[in-house]
Amino acid sequence: MLKKSIFLAACAGLIAATPSLADDRYQTRPPVIVSPDLSAPWVMQLGGATRPVVYAPNPVQQPRQQVRTYQQRPVQQRPVAQRRTPMPQATQPQIVQPAAMRPNQPMKTQIDPVFLPQMVAYDTPHKPGTIVIDTNNRFLYLVTGNGQAKRYGVGVGKPGFEWAGTHKITAKKEWPDWTPPKEMISREAAKGHYLPARMDGGPENPLGARAMYLGSTLYRIHGTNAPWTIGNGVSSGCIRMRNEDVVDLYERVGVGTKVIVM
Repeated sequence: MLKKSIFLAACAGLIAATPSLADDRYQTRPPVIVSPDLSAPWVMQLGGATRPVVYAPNPVQQPRQQVRTYQQRPVQQRPVAQRRTPMPQATQPQIVQPAAMRPNQPMKTQIDPVFLPQMVAYDTPHKPGTIVIDTNNRFLYLVTGNGQAKRYGVGVGKPGFEWAGTHKITAKKEWPDWTPPKEMISREAAKGHYLPARMDGGPENPLGARAMYLGSTLYRIHGTNAPWTIGNGVSSGCIRMRNEDVVDLYERVGVGTKVIVM
């Protein structure tokens, strides 16, 4: 009977102690932490409805830089009435001036109209078919008779390379080769210009489209690859013409034609 009483008293004490142990076990429950960032673990621990909920602080976000966009403005064209028009240039009379009054301008890109081919009055005792070259005024005359001649503009020898004389055309060549004399090669090399020993005929050849050789000299009436030099003293003594003009003269004269250079 005594053992039964002791067992019951022990059970009663154990039951009385149970609520206190349960409260001690859960009295410091960890809070539930929920992160608003979905890329992070969003729940660390689940709990009952009575547990406090603590949100993790949002990470510091850098302010976005505003990107400016530029739109290309359409090109606005002026009305036709407001567009600038070039000022008309005064027409200058074609006056033949001596060489001293026409300074050399080898860099110009257009030929003076006075040097274009044209029929002119030309009083001369020379027979039709004779070529007369006026180096002072830079004209070549092909005498046609009846007081007329066909006149062409030419380029002549530069200062120090002028000459005069009477010769005959001894040879004619189309698109001639060019073999510069040794003196010319040395002279140009001293200036820093290096000439080839020989150049085949063609549009880049300084002799141009045609050449008519004068007597036994090195002088020729020939075309050019620099037509803007016509009307100037720029050669080493040869008479140069525009390619279209030298072709025209080439068809009108033959070997044996008399050429007077003055």
